[in-house]
Order: sequence, then C-alpha cells, then structure tokens
Amino acid sequence: MNYRHIYHAGNVADVLKHAVLARLVTYLKQKDKAFRVLDTHAGIGLYDLSSEEAQKTGEWRDGIGRLLDVPIPDAVASLLAPYLDAVAELNPEGGVRFYPGSPKLARMLLRPQDRLAAMELHPDDFATLHRLFDGDYQSRITELDGWLALGAHLPPKEKRGLVLVDPPFEQENDYARMARHLAKAYRRFPGGLYCLWYPLKRGAPIEDFHESLKALGIPKMLCAELSLRSDRETTGLSGSGLILVNPPFTLKDELSRLLPFLKERLAQDRFAGTRLFWLSGETVAPRADEA
Repeated sequence: MNYRHIYHAGNVADVLKHAVLARLVTYLKQKDKAFRVLDTHAGIGLYDLSSEEAQKTGEWRDGIGRLLDVPIPDAVASLLAPYLDAVAELNPEGGVRFYPGSPKLARMLLRPQDRLAAMELHPDDFATLHRLFDGDYQSRITELDGWLALGAHLPPKEKRGLVLVDPPFEQENDYARMARHLAKAYRRFPGGLYCLWYPLKRGAPIEDFHESLKALGIPKMLCAELSLRSDRETTGLSGSGLILVNPPFTLKDELSRLLPFLKERLAQDRFAGTRLFWLSGETVAPRADEA
C-alpha cells in the first residue's frame, strides 16, 4: 500500500514490460473476435514525468529517455512501434512529459470491440485511475486487491484475454505468491495469455521462483530477463523479468531481437545481460548473454 509507481514510471523495467505488453495486444488483434485485458495492479494509468515525484528519482531518463530521438534498427523499430507510437501520441510536441502506464497503454491499443478491466487497491491511485477512464464504456476500473482479481474476474466473458500481473513486490514472499495465484488463475482460464513481471535484485529467489512455476505443470511458459547492471554493490533493482504463459508463437523470435537491443541501449555497466528460455513447453536450454 506504500508503493507509488510515479517514482518509477518510464524506467528500464517499464520499457521491457510495456514493449512486450504492446506486442501481446497487437497479437490478440490479429483475430476479429473481441478480447479483454485484465490489469491486476494498474496504478494511476498516466504519469507526468515533469512532476516532483518523477523528477525526484529521474528513473525515466535511463529508461524511455534512452529510446527517444535516436536511431533504432529497422528490425527492432517495427517491434517497438506500437509502444513508442503510443508514447509519441501522448506527447505531440515531442519529448516525453506524459508516460502511459499499462492500463492506458493497453487501452490506447484496443479496438472498439475490446475491453479493459483494471484493478488498483491504493485509494488515492484508484481515484486518479477512475477519473482517467471516467465515461469510457470499454473500461472497467475496480478498487480491489489485484491478487483477488485472478480468481473473481476470470475467465472474462469474451473467453479471450491477456492478464497482466505487475505487483510492487513489497513483501519477501511475493515471488511464491505470484506462483500460487498463477496456479489459481490458470485453473479458471487455461486459454488465457498471461504476462507476469518480477524484479531482479540481489538476494531475490529467482531460481526457486522458476522451479515453483515449473512445478505447476502449465504446458507453455517462456521466460525473458533483462539485467542492466551488477547486483553485487546495490540492493536496488538490477533488472527485471517476464513470465509469459501461452505466448504467441512469434514472440520468442521477437524477443531474441528485442532483448539484445534493449541491453545495448539501456545497459548501466558491463555486467548487463539477457536470458530467454522456455520454462516449459520446449526443450531449448537457457541462454545467458553476458557480452
């Protein structure tokens, strides 16, 4: 309840998460049938990076700030286009004052037949998010613990959907908690596309987390990690990862191009690296890029 994303909006973790979120929504739009995006920990939806809170940390400068007004190879630019075009739409005069959180980004990419369901527990942030989407018939904003949404709000009535789980990780047991709630959600909605974000930092139980996910018996899970610096001399965020359940068949190839570019562009020291591998569903061995 103490976490406020305004201090971190547009940072390196947001870049990875939102670039992939935009790819997943784009994939779902390949079919005419409607779908729903369920965002379990939505925040306020739209962030003013000129605010006192955002300026206090300035994390966006090492994230989205490093992707603006610089050449991007064509093979990567096409993958980033849905994400970066949305950021540009919010900033018609250039630069990046306004940054879309995950519910705003998803909503900007939806078609008229698609829907957004966003949950936020923090009372002030819920009020701000509710005002942002007030009058939008395609969006339903609920003041709710996002973990509970993984039971009560699944499956969506459209029977197609993307579930984004992006908790603040304020508690030590949140990795185990994520695995438990994924199990519950998957039982209710096995055909859903899931995107689960988690932080990389010193002492984080990443291997135990991965093993707990493997133990769930879910047939198809892809893991993507982006480390930007060594975790040896800091207790803060050194990178982040995504667990993708039922990913589009094109996504692994897309990430094999996107991750090295993001590492090169966002790296904070020589220890930056990427990992992209199947937790289940394929026999591809884990690959670490420490170049």
